[in-house]
Amino acid sequence: MDPFRLFAYCPRCGIPRGTREAPFRCAGCGFLYYFNPAVAAAAFLLAPDGRGLFIRRAKEPARGKLALAGGFVDIGETAEGGLRREVREEVGLEVENLRFLCSSPNVYLYQGVTYPVLDLFFVATAGAIESARALDGVAGLEWIPPGEVDPGELAFPSLRVALSALLGRPTP
Repeated sequence: MDPFRLFAYCPRCGIPRGTREAPFRCAGCGFLYYFNPAVAAAAFLLAPDGRGLFIRRAKEPARGKLALAGGFVDIGETAEGGLRREVREEVGLEVENLRFLCSSPNVYLYQGVTYPVLDLFFVATAGAIESARALDGVAGLEWIPPGEVDPGELAFPSLRVALSALLGRPTP
């Protein structure tokens, strides 16, 4: 289900929406709602030998596929703060030397709703990489040189864009 269908009626006054235009402006009460994307942040965590930490997703969407540690940024968090929290929650590491790489639009199907997402990608190192472990939503960890990753194994198209940016290759 797309977000437009979730707003069949005005959430303030309840009259039928009538159009699929964005932003949503209620003809009855004037309520205005922008359909902005959710924001997610993920990082290529690089080891001193150049390998990157990739996770195997434990849950849908894309269960079993490769992804990066990261996730949705919560209200009140910066992208960097949300990324640091997600990395701790998913693999138990502290992020160091964080730098922005690129962004890419994405969609995330969750419980029958397709969310528009803006993925922000970073490159970082992590202290005590030997202590990395599969935690929340992570089926397994793989340390892979980024240049050896099969793009077809990546969970989302935005990850392929970010991998290309990391490797200095044209965007797929």
